[in-house]
Amino acid sequence: MKSLLTPYRVMANVVGVLLIVLVLIGLPLHYLSPDGSQAEAVGDGISQYLGVAHGWLYMIFLIVAFMLSRRAGWDLRFTAVTLLAGTVPILSFWAEHRATADVRRRIAAEEVSTGSTTGGIDATGTTGSTSGATGSTTGSAGA
Repeated sequence: MKSLLTPYRVMANVVGVLLIVLVLIGLPLHYLSPDGSQAEAVGDGISQYLGVAHGWLYMIFLIVAFMLSRRAGWDLRFTAVTLLAGTVPILSFWAEHRATADVRRRIAAEEVSTGSTTGGIDATGTTGSTSGATGSTTGSAGA
């Protein structure tokens, strides 16, 4: 689960940024600018190239997000909202934040239940790692 979190976050943010540029810049320039103007040409280029890039990258995002959903044990509703959020500008950032928080909470709970941590932020909000059989933890307060 932890190994899929970073690829998921990268893809969610890339897809989200491309969608914002496409919908809020490319399409308005393409459709609202006078025919033959430089603005229309820029909008046409953005729409053509970023539209295709967003489509392909969204497919990769769907695969990575679905794999993460299975490993994290998300229910169908949580999974569907997370997958569809990549089609709505700005909503993808909210969904990424929500999914990341859920996965981190699950990882922390898993580490607490097994009694071991391997660094990062643990359930108490501190960073560090457990050493040896004594179970002593070293680290500092995390954000």
